[in-house]
Amino acid sequence: MPHAEPLRPITDAEVAAYDRDGAVLLKGLIDLEWVELLRQAVEADKAKPGAMVRYNTAPGGAGEFFVDFQLWRRWEQSRRFAIDGPGGAIAARMMGAQAINYYHDHLLVKEPGTQERTPWHHDQPYYPVEGWMVGSIWLPLDPVPKDVCVEFIPGSHRWERWFAPQFFKTGNPELRVQDPRFEVIPDFEAERDQHQLLSWELAVGDCIFFHGLVVHGASGNPSPQGRRRAYATRWLGEDTRYAARSGQISPPIEGHGLQPGDPMDCELFPRVWPRA
Repeated sequence: MPHAEPLRPITDAEVAAYDRDGAVLLKGLIDLEWVELLRQAVEADKAKPGAMVRYNTAPGGAGEFFVDFQLWRRWEQSRRFAIDGPGGAIAARMMGAQAINYYHDHLLVKEPGTQERTPWHHDQPYYPVEGWMVGSIWLPLDPVPKDVCVEFIPGSHRWERWFAPQFFKTGNPELRVQDPRFEVIPDFEAERDQHQLLSWELAVGDCIFFHGLVVHGASGNPSPQGRRRAYATRWLGEDTRYAARSGQISPPIEGHGLQPGDPMDCELFPRVWPRA
């Protein structure tokens, strides 16, 4: 297997774009051998999903919006990517972190013809995590046309606003996680012309790195043929701490043993960078 570093150095300009916009396209960063391993894990998971699986397309609907979490706890290919892959080094460079822990993975598959959107949201309110160094690698396992790519509202990670979480499933719009900072998320779809949205065309081997507070959403996948398999992984820097949230979080990871204020460092959230 290739060494656990990105295929090329990440530039200062890319880091600056992430800091400014909250999301940046990183071209040609992931070795295709990692992509093939993750494709194997995804197909195994679709055949035998985990306890957190969600089918966000109604029975009989066109396509399928399939969501699952924690593949790395069930499939060796995903575990290898989490522990030995280039993600830790990428996250450390992008966030300026001295240490990186792996938080979780999030699989989002939109089969051809899927109508369901990924609603506008940002990630960190879903998590029992405080701190600034919360980042994601959005790695497509298929080529992604710009019109089905995730869209980001640039600079929204610096709004100092936390929007209430919601399920992605139509007809079940709210999560019961509570925090006094949360406000109802605006209708950003109706406001989309007011923002210069960021999105890109991605080839296999490209990825997007984005902040836990940047607002984003995505269309369905109207293509009659092309799949959109996206594997998102979450990474935490050394300033993050476990936080108490009342109600339900997503994903509902339990058994970590952390108390409020503890570093996000345990068997379920392992240190992956720097490597020993």
